[in-house]
Amino acid sequence: MKELAMHVYDLMENSTAANAKDVRLTIVDSLKGNDFHFTIEDNGKGMSPEFLARVTDPYTTSRTTRKVGLGLPLIKMNTENCGGGMKLESELGKGTRLEFWFAHNHWDRPPMGDLPGALVMLLAAHEDIHFVITYRTDQDEFVLDTEELKEALGGMSMNDIKIMNYLKEMVAENLAEIGANE
Repeated sequence: MKELAMHVYDLMENSTAANAKDVRLTIVDSLKGNDFHFTIEDNGKGMSPEFLARVTDPYTTSRTTRKVGLGLPLIKMNTENCGGGMKLESELGKGTRLEFWFAHNHWDRPPMGDLPGALVMLLAAHEDIHFVITYRTDQDEFVLDTEELKEALGGMSMNDIKIMNYLKEMVAENLAEIGANE
């Protein structure tokens, strides 16, 4: 994956596949601290210690449709190649917490890409899941909580193309306002 937004989308899809009902994404985008830090937390089914120990092996996957899983191995490789790292914690029946980070100014760090588009696709596809997305920069922070969003939409579906376009524009404007970086 050439863009961080696609990594985030893929890794958050893992949370939905794990039957999570609450998923939190926190992004810390700090030029001052030279840190691009991502945390994804969910209350899904979690992983056994045995599965957790080998989950970054591309031939370890919980999918039944194919025999490889590349999301975690790819993000681990990308972070390690860019002055960063990855930490994964999980407990059966309680959920998973994934952190990964990059040196912000590393020349091989993938660009963010279309984060608003990726997030809106995820929210529209999983309206039954409570997402809280926090994006923090050196200037300010933007928080998107789907419970508040559903209330503001008054029952309209986030899966409606007009709503999706509006949400993508709204997220992009808020990220620009707080100085989100590529």
